[in-house]
Amino acid sequence: MTEIQGFIQWILSFVSDNLYVGVFFASLVETVFPPIPSEAVFPLAGYIVLKSNMPFFHVITVGITGGSGSSLGAFVIYLIALKLGRGGLYKYMKYARIKKESMVKADIWFEKYGDKSVIIGRVIPGLRELVSIPAGIFGMRIRKFLIFTFIGSCAWSISLTIIGYYLGVASITIF
Repeated sequence: MTEIQGFIQWILSFVSDNLYVGVFFASLVETVFPPIPSEAVFPLAGYIVLKSNMPFFHVITVGITGGSGSSLGAFVIYLIALKLGRGGLYKYMKYARIKKESMVKADIWFEKYGDKSVIIGRVIPGLRELVSIPAGIFGMRIRKFLIFTFIGSCAWSISLTIIGYYLGVASITIF
């Protein structure tokens, strides 16, 4: 097992044992260091809500908690991009495992759709982690960035948590 796989396993165990804190932490880390797949964290959280016999509203609040963690992580990336600019980011991208082609895609997306690319980009795998960079580089207003990021992040988190919940319901019904 590689170090990254071990870390992902640890995160998933942490989420299983500490639902709300685990989801917040996993979302924050996943946004800043993308090897943690939100596609695994949130469905697991939805399944935990189901298996723990928690009321359905926990699916929504867990999703909002995850959206909050993702928003905080995205804000960190936004601030770094705002401070360093394009030239500074190109120097450090290799350490963050960001390919130049991915950055170019995110830039094109942001130039095409403007500020609303943040809210849309937060629900598109592959762009969700990167959309904060052009927002920072192009100097999107912080308040608007935070609002759009929170809305998009919560939509993503809640959707995946609901999927995990209902896939759990389906597996219990089938078996």
